[in-house]
Amino acid sequence: MAMKRKGTMQKSGVLPEKVRKQFELLQHELNITFNNKNLLYQAFTHSSYVNEHRRKLFTDNERLEFLGDAVLELSVSKYLFEKYPHMSEGELTKLRASIVCEPSLVIFANELGFGRFVLLGKGEELTGGRERPALLADVFESFVGALYLDQDLQTVVAFLERIVFPKVEVGAFSHVMDFKSQLQEMVQQTNNGLLHYEIIDEKGPAHNRTFVSSVLLNGQELGVGRGKSKKEAEQQAAQSAMQAMREEAAKEEA
Repeated sequence: MAMKRKGTMQKSGVLPEKVRKQFELLQHELNITFNNKNLLYQAFTHSSYVNEHRRKLFTDNERLEFLGDAVLELSVSKYLFEKYPHMSEGELTKLRASIVCEPSLVIFANELGFGRFVLLGKGEELTGGRERPALLADVFESFVGALYLDQDLQTVVAFLERIVFPKVEVGAFSHVMDFKSQLQEMVQQTNNGLLHYEIIDEKGPAHNRTFVSSVLLNGQELGVGRGKSKKEAEQQAAQSAMQAMREEAAKEEA
């Protein structure tokens, strides 16, 4: 039988009923049920809340944040490693950094409405802590850490497959990887032809449009990409073309 750790939220009812119902709502929204609810509560407990409730044995989320940071980086690394087999180590590192950086984590946290559930001290609440980027990014990491401890890495990956990885697939982070410039350099090394990008299709309503771009070399299509903007679509097309060129080069060498 697992031993209870001193200093965690062990006592039944230590949180107000209203607060515990909010966390039930969060689990319903995420379609995730925690076995150990204390881990979920701790993931959303800011140090300012602990300082104001010293007699109630609350524990803040800083240790979970430390663990979640490592779990998140491992999960994203494995995903990128498998998703982009032709990317160099440097390219993978840059792309991973853009996904796990604070601004990206804030976006994920806001989309999930995590700010609504953070347990804050009164002073932190009055100074706008619930919307502070660093706090939201920390909460996202601590939630990942709590989910990992409560269940397993596979559950964390399933969560990221819903929240994070789809954004990578539609090119939300392609701005950090200038695939168009890299493709231009590859072409210059092997061919003096001209690259040309064309938007060949637009799908969806005006407020949620997806663009499809084709990149051509001397009129011959090299790759196709999709994105929420024309620039994203062109970057994805360039990346697709680079992958195709590398695969072709590998065949010739074999």
